[in-house]
Amino acid sequence: MVVNDIFRSEGVEPSGVELGEVTVAIEPDAQQLQHIQNKLEAVGFEILSDQKHKLLEKIKTTITETLQQDLSTLNINFSQLLSSALHKDYSYLSKLFSESEGTTIEKFIIDQKIDKVKELLAYGEKTVNEIAYELGYSSVAHLSSQFKKVTGFTPSAFRKMKTHRFP
Repeated sequence: MVVNDIFRSEGVEPSGVELGEVTVAIEPDAQQLQHIQNKLEAVGFEILSDQKHKLLEKIKTTITETLQQDLSTLNINFSQLLSSALHKDYSYLSKLFSESEGTTIEKFIIDQKIDKVKELLAYGEKTVNEIAYELGYSSVAHLSSQFKKVTGFTPSAFRKMKTHRFP
């Protein structure tokens, strides 16, 4: 909504606004574009005009949106998902991502999943078993091992630590 309003305030009517992407029928002139960019930066957004940067953002957005779903009902293969969604060979996407981000797509996915686990543990409404199932882990042991490798804590220790911080 904010992005839509910024474009409209500069006389540029977006034909589509989705997470990470704005489509316009008529390209803004240089002055409009500069004003839009300044306003977007003021609220924490930026314009990516470079194709590779756009592709990187689409990779991240696709992963993030997918991880917001209940993965227990989906049999997700992220390499196939990304190739299909972005119409590019996965090896190209993987190489581009690694070179640009300094990490692999797989590590990014793991970090995003662990952030989701932390969030769910902090809410305290689900068991570790339920969280593992929802995020598509093969077992609680696999989630626990990955969680400890990334955070240095077991999920149970993390949950207790959060409980003490947020009574």
